[in-house]
Parts: sequence; C-alpha cells; structure tokens
Amino acid sequence: MAFRATATFSKKTKTPPPEETGMESSYLKALGEKQTPVTVKLLSGETFRGWIEYYDLNMIRLTRESSPNLFIFKHEIMFIAEDSGRRSRS
Repeated sequence: MAFRATATFSKKTKTPPPEETGMESSYLKALGEKQTPVTVKLLSGETFRGWIEYYDLNMIRLTRESSPNLFIFKHEIMFIAEDSGRRSRS
C-alpha cells in the first residue's frame, strides 16, 4: 500500500510593509502645533534640542531657545525623540 499525499501546500508569502505610511507628516504637525520639545540626533552623532516649527518633504526647521534656528535635512536625521516636559508658552 503506497502512501499518497493528497494535501497540497501553497506557499503563502507575506507582503512587505510599505515604506511610507503617511504618518510622518501628521506626527511632525502634532509636534509643531503643541511646540513639543524634541531632541534631534543626526547621523553624524550631533544632538540638538528645540521644537519643530516647520517641516516639508525634505527638511525640518528646529527652533531653539537660546541658539540659532536650524534647517535640518531629513536624510541626515537618525531619530527625533520627544523630550520630557513641555515648552512653556509666554
């Protein structure tokens, strides 16, 4: 008596996640509207603190209290992290 496999196995592949979810702009907008203090770390290792006043497809503007404002290209950013506490509004 020969064993015959009747079940066929279909190879199911998962689709990779999308590169863009569309959430970046809404997150940056929320940070800017609330003037949430953030830390921006660059790929070079430099770290800057401030709040995001403006952003577009390629860069952000980081506004700082006692230092010049910075325009930072997004491709140079390692990460953006929210700082604890909030910026006081005058």
